[in-house]
Amino acid sequence: MSPILYVITTNGLLFLLSIIFYNFPPKKINSLYGYRTVKAMQNEQIWDFANSVFNKNLLIYSGISLLGSVLLACFTSKELTWQPMLLVLLCIVVSILKTERSLTDNFTEEGNKK
Repeated sequence: MSPILYVITTNGLLFLLSIIFYNFPPKKINSLYGYRTVKAMQNEQIWDFANSVFNKNLLIYSGISLLGSVLLACFTSKELTWQPMLLVLLCIVVSILKTERSLTDNFTEEGNKK
């Protein structure tokens, strides 16, 4: 498989999904679509906040991941194996950690705004 095709099917797909999530956030709390953690699903205010923060973070970090993977594919002489997938994983983990930090900073354990 060509390195660019590999990057597009991994990092490019994540970037496309982040654009969809950013432009079409979930309207109500549900169990199918959106940023779903116990804390994020406490009430509608937290749900809206968590999804907006997560979608923004995911869009930013998946764009960085895509750009980094494309540069890696263009300038490396070796075959890409695990590197683009590691960038996808890091992108998702960082987005989740930053969202959880924002939830902790802005809401109490009971679900009230600080």
